[in-house]
Amino acid sequence: MSGFFYYLMTFAESIASVVGIHSVYEQPRYEVLQHLGQSVEIRRYEPRVAIEAVIEGKNRDRAASEAFGLLFRYITGANQRQEKIAMTAPVRTESSSERIAMTAPVQTATSPSGTLSMRFYLPRSVAKAGAPAPLDPHLHLVDVPATTVAVVRYSGVDNESLRTEERGVLLAALAGSRWKPDGEVFQMYYDPPFTVPFLRRNEVAVPVTRQQSAAK
Repeated sequence: MSGFFYYLMTFAESIASVVGIHSVYEQPRYEVLQHLGQSVEIRRYEPRVAIEAVIEGKNRDRAASEAFGLLFRYITGANQRQEKIAMTAPVRTESSSERIAMTAPVQTATSPSGTLSMRFYLPRSVAKAGAPAPLDPHLHLVDVPATTVAVVRYSGVDNESLRTEERGVLLAALAGSRWKPDGEVFQMYYDPPFTVPFLRRNEVAVPVTRQQSAAK
C-alpha cells in the first residue's frame, strides 16, 4: 500500500473517532466473565503483543505526550525489519521500515517513582508475523500473557480527579466481591483528544485474581 493511501485511511479513521466510532481500530479480544453492579466488568484478555514506551518524569502530561509521540513514530515507520512482509491495510511495507495499523486501546500506567509507561497493542497479523524491532531505546516489544482484569468505563475529558474517582468506584466494587487486585491500576483510552467528550471511551483497570473464599 502506498504512503498516500496509508495516511488517507488514517485520516478517515481519525474523522470517525471524532464521533466515538471505535470499530475502525482493531481491539484486543476478551471475554466478559462477570459484571459487578452496573459499572464494573471482569474481563479475560487473550495473549497479545504490545509496543511499550517507558518515560521518566514527574510531569505526567509531558511524559504521556513524549511516550505517545515515540509510539506513533514506531507504527508509522520508525522500526527495523530485515525483510518485507504483507500485512492487512492500512499498512505500508518498505525495505527498511513498515507502517503498522493503529489499534485501540492505548494503555497508560504511572509508577510510584514517577515513571510513565504507555502501550499500543499491535494488530494480530503483525504479532503473528513477528513485530519489527523498535529503533528508539525508550521502546520495547512486550509479550502480554492472557490476563484477567477488572474494568470500569467512563466518558468525558480525562483528568487526575476523574481517574481518582473512577479508581475509587473500581476498588470499592472489588472489595465486596470474590475478586482481589493483583497488580497496579492502569488506564485505557480508545479515542483521540478531539473526540466529542461525552462520546469518549476511557477505562480504569486493574489485574485481578479470584479469591478462594468469596464474600458473595
